[in-house]
Amino acid sequence: MRLEEKIRLAIIEDIGSGDITTEYLDLAKKNVSAYLVAKESGVLCGLHVAFMVFKMVDEGIKCVAYKKDGDWLKKGDTFVKIEGYSSSILKGERVALNFLQRMSGIATMTRLFVEAIKPYKAKLLDTRKTTPVWRDIEKYAVKTGGGYNHRFGLYDMILIKENHIRSAGSISEAISSVKKHNTSYKIEIEVTNLEELDIAVKCGVDRVMLDNMDIEMIREAVQNYSSMVELEVSGNVNFNTINEIASTGVDYISSGSLTHSFKSMDISLLFMEGI
Repeated sequence: MRLEEKIRLAIIEDIGSGDITTEYLDLAKKNVSAYLVAKESGVLCGLHVAFMVFKMVDEGIKCVAYKKDGDWLKKGDTFVKIEGYSSSILKGERVALNFLQRMSGIATMTRLFVEAIKPYKAKLLDTRKTTPVWRDIEKYAVKTGGGYNHRFGLYDMILIKENHIRSAGSISEAISSVKKHNTSYKIEIEVTNLEELDIAVKCGVDRVMLDNMDIEMIREAVQNYSSMVELEVSGNVNFNTINEIASTGVDYISSGSLTHSFKSMDISLLFMEGI
């Protein structure tokens, strides 16, 4: 679904048959100024989406940004000026903030994780644990925060997980079946212990996901197999564990929490006093 369609549906969801509060105020048709203000510090993300919301509500609204996506906002920073009819701005306010707050929250959480692993080579990846229909938006926010995107869906990379293995019968059978198709896609497989890792490496995959392994096991995996295959860690990845995981020397760390356990950033839209 295109971004424009997502925004259109979000506006319909909020305004419905009409913003009765704003309409019943009988506000004058004159241009006013409003501002977007950061109520806490964090990474700005989603300006283009917020601006599209206002334009879709009223083509006459003008937005001027003082910051750009990826910039670090400090609490109290004013980063956008909005000009237009007050009734139009009020109708777009909540939808624009919903996008902006959530995207900035994801970008901020990603930035904190990235900074935590900065001394090491590991790249931080997102997952498919995203809000339905919001995947492209949320993965954009991860990139804005300094992370990297794992596969976007089931169509752009082969990732053989536990239930695939059970369905196929074994790790070797699953990999063998996939390879019969002479695929040009990268092949990744999930393993839970070193024995499974050894089998996967011998079967010739491109990347192995070490799922919920403890630190000692991850270190052993890196020591014995890092020269033969890319290693990714998944499971039990949070701000308290990610630095130690990265210190093992793995290539990638994936975390679903970036897009399912983030905290929305507190942002307000405030009208200039005396309008």
